[in-house]
Amino acid sequence: MAAIAREMHKEYAAVVNAGFILQLDAPDLAMERTLLFQDKSDAEFVKVLEQHITAINLALEGIPADRVRLHVCWGNWEGPHVHDVPMEVILPTLYNAKVGALGLEFGNSRKQHETAAIRKHKLPDSMMLIAGVIDSKSNIVEHPDVVAQRIEAVVAAVGDRERVISGVDCGFGTFVGYEWVTEDVVWAKLKTLRDGADIASTHLWGKKAALN
Repeated sequence: MAAIAREMHKEYAAVVNAGFILQLDAPDLAMERTLLFQDKSDAEFVKVLEQHITAINLALEGIPADRVRLHVCWGNWEGPHVHDVPMEVILPTLYNAKVGALGLEFGNSRKQHETAAIRKHKLPDSMMLIAGVIDSKSNIVEHPDVVAQRIEAVVAAVGDRERVISGVDCGFGTFVGYEWVTEDVVWAKLKTLRDGADIASTHLWGKKAALN
């Protein structure tokens, strides 16, 4: 992993040096608890996770944390997800990543309760939270008020409205030609994400903020 990390550092640095924000999508930090490490306990998986975070930090060495986002992926397939590792188990280790923002899932029926994990393990002051408030596994288009409620629940858990960004649980098109959500529904979901964020902004900052 260290050898891979050293090679990936070159690509990561090139992205940041080109003026972009680097987003790392990391299914190994959550999804692989189900897919590759079913034989391990949660505590044993955390030990694996610590190794992966160490490798990520090595790959990010010298790159400003505020130019990096880390998306933690539980997998975006439409399935039961009953064996997903709880957010509470992995959060303390995720917080050791040298990144400016964490992307976590709160927008589906298996993860919406996970705001409790954020309350228990407070987000470090140096990090922002990209809260997934749209379900990437379903063709149901969320109501904007539902999206707003999810955003506000995350803000309440974090305790700082300035450090929460609304987003989608995961990608809509992981594999070419193998999407769970149809393209027209994707665009409708992204619109309701914006509409819900406007509603939440009105509640959290006042009417003027949502119009800017």
